[in-house]
Amino acid sequence: MYHIALKMLGGDRTKFTTLILGVTFTAFLVSFAVSYFCGFMTRGFALISETPGDIWVMDQAVSSVEQTTNLSESAILRVRSVPGVSGAVPLLIGSAEVRFPNGSFQSFQIIGADDSSLAGLPCTEGLNYPVLRQPGQVMVDDGGTENKLLTPLRTDDTWPRDGRSRAGVAMRRLANGDQLELNDHRIHIAGVSNTHPRYPAKPLMYMTLANARRILPAERRQISFILVSAAPDINPQTLAAHIEQQTGLKARTASDFKADTVHWYLLNSEDVGDVMSMLILAIAVGFGVTGVMLYMFTSESLKQYAVLSALGTLPSQLLKMVFLQAAVCGLSGAGIGTGLCAVADLFLHKSDYPFRMMWFAPLSGGGMVILTGIIAAIFSARPVLKLEPAMVFAGR
Repeated sequence: MYHIALKMLGGDRTKFTTLILGVTFTAFLVSFAVSYFCGFMTRGFALISETPGDIWVMDQAVSSVEQTTNLSESAILRVRSVPGVSGAVPLLIGSAEVRFPNGSFQSFQIIGADDSSLAGLPCTEGLNYPVLRQPGQVMVDDGGTENKLLTPLRTDDTWPRDGRSRAGVAMRRLANGDQLELNDHRIHIAGVSNTHPRYPAKPLMYMTLANARRILPAERRQISFILVSAAPDINPQTLAAHIEQQTGLKARTASDFKADTVHWYLLNSEDVGDVMSMLILAIAVGFGVTGVMLYMFTSESLKQYAVLSALGTLPSQLLKMVFLQAAVCGLSGAGIGTGLCAVADLFLHKSDYPFRMMWFAPLSGGGMVILTGIIAAIFSARPVLKLEPAMVFAGR
């Protein structure tokens, strides 16, 4: 009977191919949507990924790198006094309006790194990092944006004396030696990095803490995080618990802080909700198409099932045939669809497209398609079990 079921499935090659393509599309869509969402969330904690440190220490109210509040200077000494801490350096996260040479403004995320270790600065080939310790020297990055780091091509269009913005002049990308203005301070570009894109996308400006304190508006507290390195043979998870107990601050390992940031985005970001709504709608359409196609295929095969029933085939055997056909379609389409998504990952992984295929993406795509096939098979089995051969052949 199983052989007959497979013969029925492949008897009409056009319908069978269409059915497989529909299931493949749904599996690909689900896997791609999950990977697309993971890509956005990866961008959300990009700062944690590119910044060295076993443990991140912060205020108790902080739950992500997107919304922070600063710590006092004494917090570093308290953290360094905890047994098992081999090193602790400050990191500043802020924002500021920066004026470009043509008179336009752009908001930047400011990242202030430790002066001695420069921990928190991205790796950039050809950059003379000690230069960043000099007054007014900064490094900039696109941060996932496009055409935000532009300066006038002609020298005559820079720093207009009449105060009018030169918005329509020819532009070029910022380069080493160019100047910007921040809080009435003229700052110099020491390098342009190419770090992980951010979510939400924003231009980035890196500088030392000394430069940040010199350039940014004066604040009593100018430390957002403390990056802790655990001593050898010390478990970071255990050390984080000890830091919290002895200092009263919040301490999270890098992996835990990434999870906290994703959870914060899911709860607080309206953009994430919009993206998820669109993805859920697309997935629902894919599931609906797959379920309807499987049901229609079974309905159009009722005459074949009626013949088998007239020849004495038991209802339980007919039921197994229906589920076998649904399983073959579901497994074949799921395999092809997730395979195509893996191929897409090879091309998109190194691009700026927010795409990251994690281990649960193919499981989600394949699992949901198989579940849809099972549900469609259950609904398809009802008319098969109620078959009356005489009525089927009479066209009723």
